[in-house]
Amino acid sequence: MSVGRIRPGRGRRLAGHLAGMSAAALLMGAATLDTGAATLDTGAAAPDTNTGAGLPEPVPDPSASAARPVPAMDRAYPVALTVPALDLHTAEFVRLGLTDAGRLAAPGPWEAVGWWSGGPTPGEEGAAVLAGHVDSREGPAVFFGLEELERGHRIRVDRADGSTAHFAVERVAQHAKDDFPTRRVYGGTSGRAELRLITCGGAFDTASGHYTANTVVYARLIP
Repeated sequence: MSVGRIRPGRGRRLAGHLAGMSAAALLMGAATLDTGAATLDTGAAAPDTNTGAGLPEPVPDPSASAARPVPAMDRAYPVALTVPALDLHTAEFVRLGLTDAGRLAAPGPWEAVGWWSGGPTPGEEGAAVLAGHVDSREGPAVFFGLEELERGHRIRVDRADGSTAHFAVERVAQHAKDDFPTRRVYGGTSGRAELRLITCGGAFDTASGHYTANTVVYARLIP
């Protein structure tokens, strides 16, 4: 497993990130990923990625929704994730189910990417969901810097059947945890194959030991 987390010039940002975290936050493992979820009527589950104090959501580009959908792929489990803009490549995946409270379980290892196994696989019709931690007591975790992605950045998911699903980022949003758009993240996609990457975002609340928001990357399958 290889996770290239820090690109040249990102060291200062990481130092500032860690300096802004209190000692209490570091001791608690500041990267607790809230992935609570309510099961949808569609059979999809939405994590507790409700993000408090979030940014206004970007207005979708009409040209993106008008783009001709790429035919969806057959079901095949993800085995590797590559995000060139973040120098990220990892083959460490874990399957995520729901907790007794109906929330999406968080990945255990800080460096692992969790795939919600109750939903589509990346490349299948629908919204495939991958979740990961942003940081840990030791430093950045697998999805550190996710908020830096921009429209057009590429994401590649290698699949167990030997195929590769290629995605293009459509937008990145931060959602308050008390106002998380469950159906938008987990619901129907009008026949398209889409991908969501989710991690912690917003400020860190030392009282609860959780971040106040979640960063969500919205991407669509491309040829």
